[in-house]
Amino acid sequence: MKLIMKHFLSVDAYINSFPEDVKIKLVAMRKIILETAPEAVESISYGMPAYKLRKKPLVYFGAYKNHIGFYATPTGHKQFQKELSKYKQGKGSVQFPLNEALPLDLIGKMVAFRMEEVGGR
Repeated sequence: MKLIMKHFLSVDAYINSFPEDVKIKLVAMRKIILETAPEAVESISYGMPAYKLRKKPLVYFGAYKNHIGFYATPTGHKQFQKELSKYKQGKGSVQFPLNEALPLDLIGKMVAFRMEEVGGR
């Protein structure tokens, strides 16, 4: 489902490139990030939505065929290891299946934790 090798100029363009059911989840993901970190700078990096605070990476997310990837760096994932244990993970990444509701409260907590790490609160 992810558009391979396509260059997006904005997060809106990225989100709008997906089917409606995926778009809804991406909009919710974006909303919780921006509500939790309103001073974060939004951009496209590595071909996906990226958020930085004080010029330091905060979090990223991206949609794929069967999941939404969320990237809060290894420290962000290590801090929430227990809560993330039911999801497929990699170093600094977690996969939220498209056929399940997004854990928005957990995502918000992870963003808040990353903000503290980069000196945002």
